Amino acid sequence: MKPNLLREITPLTQSDCFSVFSRIKDEFDFPLHFHEEIELNFIQNACGAQRVIGDHVEEIDDIELVLVGSNLQHGWFTHKCQAKNIKEITIQFHRDLFEEKFLQRNQLTFIKNLFQRASRGVLFSKETTLSIMPRIKGLTEKQGFDSVLELMSILHDLSISRNFRTLSDASFNKETISYNSRRIESIMQYVNHNFGQNITLKDAAKIAGMTEVSLSRFFKLRTGKTFIDTLNDVRLGHASRMLIETTQSVNEIAYKCGFNNMSNFNRIFKKKKDSTPKEFRNSYNAVGVRTFV
Repeated sequence: MKPNLLREITPLTQSDCFSVFSRIKDEFDFPLHFHEEIELNFIQNACGAQRVIGDHVEEIDDIELVLVGSNLQHGWFTHKCQAKNIKEITIQFHRDLFEEKFLQRNQLTFIKNLFQRASRGVLFSKETTLSIMPRIKGLTEKQGFDSVLELMSILHDLSISRNFRTLSDASFNKETISYNSRRIESIMQYVNHNFGQNITLKDAAKIAGMTEVSLSRFFKLRTGKTFIDTLNDVRLGHASRMLIETTQSVNEIAYKCGFNNMSNFNRIFKKKKDSTPKEFRNSYNAVGVRTFV
């Protein structure tokens, strides 16, 4: 059973580096979709609209800027927005515009890291959005080589900006993350294959060949999260996908994803997603994401 999800064929041709579209609208009428191209989407005057990126659902403010990675499902929906002058600028570029060898260069480190985060969706701060807004609007008037240089400059400035957020859970989009550590990657491989089982810090320490105390420090240093928080994120990503793609009950999904206590599952889900599992599923149903055959 899979969601009714549209694969968009974008107007961007293989002969162009990127495309940019600017429009004024009074509603969002395009369904949840995905495409191979990376997308930078600027929205203005749409307070109360709803954004769906991967498994992340959120009501938006009056202005926002989001970078959406290749093949990540996304969409904006009118929801509670009553404005009649919504401004939308969409920039789409090929995922190989910056080839891997190019991104390995020292000067491209920040952009490389930004693209890795974009596989989960990146929401930039309001301060960053306001500062970059004139350049994004100006990009609609630029042409040729200058426009490519300006896009690269915008992406670089976004990559070094502060307070941006990644939106979707990594495990929802089946993202492969490099931690530059064989120990961490071995642990994550084990977690991703056994998330439905009882997994403890002791199990992870055994895989890494470290004491529990040493691993706890090492894991937090390398990933920025505790082992338990990371384990819960993996489980929540799989739970979110199952809530969207299946008709299994919330109880069934919780237990299949390793949560043996329903109150604990609801509490962790609510804290991370700002909604209960049932509310999360209903949010997707409300925008017509799921149909079962």
